[in-house]
Amino acid sequence: MTSRPVDRDKLRELVCELDEDDLLVLLDRAIELLSDDDLPAFFRDYAQPTELRPDPPEVDALLCEIEHFHTDTLAGAYYEDFNVNSRNYREQSEGTKLWISECERLLDTCVQVTEAGPSIELQACFESLFALLAQIDGGDDSIIFFADEAGSWQVGVDWREVMPAWFRCLSVSAKPADYAARVHALIGFFALYDAKQLVTSALKIGTVPQRTALSALPPPKRTWPPPDFLCGG
Repeated sequence: MTSRPVDRDKLRELVCELDEDDLLVLLDRAIELLSDDDLPAFFRDYAQPTELRPDPPEVDALLCEIEHFHTDTLAGAYYEDFNVNSRNYREQSEGTKLWISECERLLDTCVQVTEAGPSIELQACFESLFALLAQIDGGDDSIIFFADEAGSWQVGVDWREVMPAWFRCLSVSAKPADYAARVHALIGFFALYDAKQLVTSALKIGTVPQRTALSALPPPKRTWPPPDFLCGG
């Protein structure tokens, strides 16, 4: 049923007649009803969009959440298949959609928390999620179900945003040779298309010895199998 239009001039007259308490009630209702996309425009003269973002979780809490996600994933909690035919082969099951959404959310949170300060613990957060993506690329079809060609590319990770945040965490404690090798391997495995831009970012982020070690390597090439540090090696 289509809602009936509202006379906005009458609505403005009504608002002007309300006292402060009633206005606060009305404002609270508006906040609840407006979508996340609409709220920044609603408050555009009073707050920047970044000020309205939720506070990031503590690193320990984030690591715990990602560990649970990792465990649940390997236990098949998100695996949901369906009978594939010529009409639905591009569709995704609800379990697959949920896993992709959660993986993207957790990676975005890792990036956000890194802005407050990179750490070894955050490096572990990133690499736990990278390891799951690597298993998908390695042919593990028990994690999530793809009706069409499987691969982490279907998750849609923005590596140009995610990898530099991981570089900052890796740079905290990695020895120069290890920094260079891991950066080189991860770019070659996940994001060869953006290799030039990502190497430039890694060079800017690393320490002088780390930059020297990375500069000594040739341009990244396609890496296979997945890097050892994502496989427990």
